Amino acid sequence: MKKLLICILAIFMLNFPAHTPAVHASEVNVSVDGHEVHFPDEHPYVDQRSNLTMVPLAFVSGKLGAATKWDGKLKQITISLNRDIIILSIGQNHALVNGMRVDFEGAAVLKNGRTMVPLRFISEALHAIVDWKPTRNQVSIMTSVARVPKGTWIWDSHILKQDQDQWINFARINGVTSIYLQIDKDIEPAIYEDFIRKTKSEGIEVEALEGRPEWAIRSKQGDIQKFIAWVKAFNSSVGPEASFTGLHLDIEPYALRDWTSDNKTILESWMDNLRLIEKETKGSGLKIAFDVPFWLHSIKVPGKDYSMSAWMLEKFDCLVIMNYRNQALGSDGIVENAQAMLREASTLKKKVIVAVETVKSKEGSQVSFYSMSSEAMEKELQTAHNQLAHYASYAGFAIHDITSWQQMK
Repeated sequence: MKKLLICILAIFMLNFPAHTPAVHASEVNVSVDGHEVHFPDEHPYVDQRSNLTMVPLAFVSGKLGAATKWDGKLKQITISLNRDIIILSIGQNHALVNGMRVDFEGAAVLKNGRTMVPLRFISEALHAIVDWKPTRNQVSIMTSVARVPKGTWIWDSHILKQDQDQWINFARINGVTSIYLQIDKDIEPAIYEDFIRKTKSEGIEVEALEGRPEWAIRSKQGDIQKFIAWVKAFNSSVGPEASFTGLHLDIEPYALRDWTSDNKTILESWMDNLRLIEKETKGSGLKIAFDVPFWLHSIKVPGKDYSMSAWMLEKFDCLVIMNYRNQALGSDGIVENAQAMLREASTLKKKVIVAVETVKSKEGSQVSFYSMSSEAMEKELQTAHNQLAHYASYAGFAIHDITSWQQMK
C-alpha cells in the first residue's frame, strides 16, 4: 500500500512541465531500459493541450510487458501487470489503480483507429521511472526491477513433499520466472510432475538442477550421462505442461584440491565434460545454463588467448554469474563484476543472468544480502538493473537460494 500511495503521489506531481513545447509526433523518441523503441504504425506525440506524451496502447503490452484488454462496448481499457490493475476509459481524465481513483492530466483517446494513452501516467502506475529529455525530445523509461526476470535455486527437493503452494506463492509474489530444482532420484517423479504443472500454470519455468565440483573430472562422465538420461526420460513420460525446460548445471572445478596445483589438467578435463554435455543434450530441446563465478572471463582456455566464459557461451544458452556482492556500484560491485561477461555474451548473442546471494557467508560482509532486508536488496538490484539493462545479453537476476531469500527481513 505504501508503494501504491507513493506511486499515486508521483502521478500527481511528475507530469511533464507545462512549458514543454508541443512537437510533431515523429519527433518524439521513446527508449525503454536504454533501448530505442520503434513504432511501425501510430507514432507517439505530445498532446497540444496537456503537453503529455501519448503512445499506442500496443506499446504498453509490447514494451512494458503488461497485459491489455479493450472493451469496445464500454470504450474501456484494462491494463494488468503482476498485481497491478489499471482501468481507464476513453476521454476521461481519471482511472482506477488497484481499485482507487486517480486523476491525471489528459485522457486516453482514439487516433486513426488506435488507442493512445498518456505515457507518464501508465508507466509510473506500473512502477517504471520516466524521464523527459527536452533537448532530444526523448522520453526515457527505466523499468522496475520487480518486472525483471528472476531465477532462484531449490537445493532441497524434499521441501516439495510438504507445502508446494507455499513456495510457488512466494516465487509468484516475488516475480520469479525460473526455478532451478535439484534432482533427488529418491523422490517420486510424481512429486516433480505435480510441482512443475503448478509452477507452469503461474508462468514459472523449472530447470533440472545438478552438479558438483567432481563433475569436472573425466571419471565422472557416467554420472553426468545418468543425470541427463533421467531428465530426458522424465520429460518423455509427461506432457509439455509438466516438463523441465532445461538443465541447470552447477559445476565448480575451482573448489577441487588440484585447481591451483594442476590448473591446466583440471581445465582440460572440465572442457571434455562440457563437450559431453553439449553432445548428450543436442536436439533434446533442453536449454542449458551453467552457474559460473563472475571472474571466469579471466581464466583462459589452455593454450589459447580466449576466455573460458566465452568458450562456454559459444556452446550453451546461458551463463548465470555468481556475482555475490551486496552493493550495486563501486569497485568490486555487482555492476562492475558483471560487465566483462555481459560484453562477451552480447557479442556472441547469448544471455547472462546476474546472481546474488542471501545465504550467510564466511567470505566477508560484502558478499551476501543475508543480514540486510529484502527492501535493501531490491534497492541495490534496481540500481544494478538501471546500469545493466543497456546490455543486449542481460537476462535478469537470480537469487540464491529460495529458503534463505524467504527468511530475509
